[in-house]
Amino acid sequence: MSDIKVDRRIIKTKKVIRNALTELMADKGFDAITVRDLTEKADINRGTFYLHYQDKYDLLAQSEEEVLLKLKEIGLNMKNLNLNDIQFFYTQNQPAPFLIEFFEYLQENSDFMNVILGPKGDPSFQVKIKEVIRQNIIQNLFIKLKKEDMLVPVDMFIAYVTSAHLGVIQQWLNSGMKQTPYEISLILFNLTVQGPRASIGL
Repeated sequence: MSDIKVDRRIIKTKKVIRNALTELMADKGFDAITVRDLTEKADINRGTFYLHYQDKYDLLAQSEEEVLLKLKEIGLNMKNLNLNDIQFFYTQNQPAPFLIEFFEYLQENSDFMNVILGPKGDPSFQVKIKEVIRQNIIQNLFIKLKKEDMLVPVDMFIAYVTSAHLGVIQQWLNSGMKQTPYEISLILFNLTVQGPRASIGL
């Protein structure tokens, strides 16, 4: 059997297991889940589960890390933008392309993201995703600004915008993603660049 076929089988199996984790977490929360629950929901045997994961905690950790690595990869595109690019998108009333890609990925993984960021999810994941947003998106943008022109301390502003990003993400997921990735990207871009006051028309 070729390596490609083996890799595809592994990817498919791990996806089935993660989907089982997502459904079970939505139903009864992570703490109440057993490996038996996971194998029954995924319709696999315990040997197959332990071939890929040490236990349910390893499954959760790997699932979260996969998401975080992808978001970091998307965030790296922010480094290629300069302030002129941001100004161009602003004048054209367009969101930065990396933001659209960011929300497209969240949409593709919305079931897992909605659960993991929800009341039955992993509270520590919110801290991790905020750190990804701060380091790979917000900080890469505001490090290019002249600090002497800012009215508030840079660290306070970055903390404010980072929390706002997570809040918008959670609201979008919780409300059933009524906006397209493009539309929610534009909303968040305007909130970030124009600020709350201008965004509500004051």
